[in-house]
Amino acid sequence: MRVIVITDPEFLPGEAEALTALLDAGAWRVHVRKPGAHAEDVSALLEAVPERCYSRISLHDCHDMALRYGLGGVHLNGRNPVPPSGFAGLVSRSCHSFEELGRYAGKCDYMFLSPVFDSISKRGYSSHFSLEDIKSRPGIVSSRVFALGGVSAGNIGLLSDAGFGGAAVLGYIWEPFRQDHDITGLTERFRNLMNPVY
Repeated sequence: MRVIVITDPEFLPGEAEALTALLDAGAWRVHVRKPGAHAEDVSALLEAVPERCYSRISLHDCHDMALRYGLGGVHLNGRNPVPPSGFAGLVSRSCHSFEELGRYAGKCDYMFLSPVFDSISKRGYSSHFSLEDIKSRPGIVSSRVFALGGVSAGNIGLLSDAGFGGAAVLGYIWEPFRQDHDITGLTERFRNLMNPVY
């Protein structure tokens, strides 16, 4: 199962090194999501990441930087509904309903469906979908849909049976790192996602 790591909304100490370590550990992509951040701060983060990682980074904001740095993807949302002119990389989008998945399926390389489980990073943000409901609607979820919201080593194994092509994670990876800044622990949590133990 492919795993995408979404950055914490805040800039964290050692974050560039952490993103590099996650990509080296096997993250399919990293999504840089820093809503409201100044462009120069996003630029500083990107410049601290090795250029060899750029093709596996997607931006949620400051899409012009995807062209400037030769990044591999942009993520569309309410703030940024269309990719920048001339962009030829991967295009992804956030979806919060089955109807949205259908609407954007032909326009995006992949999509997030959220929240699939109760969110870890957003307190009180509860699941809107049951895996049983998803399974009962063949064709709604495909290999181009990534489950987002509350994904952890304890539940990631349930997603492939529901048809998801992968998972996007945030809270499970970053909540402990916000406190301890331990890159070894961060990569160990990521490896637990890739090889969950039941």
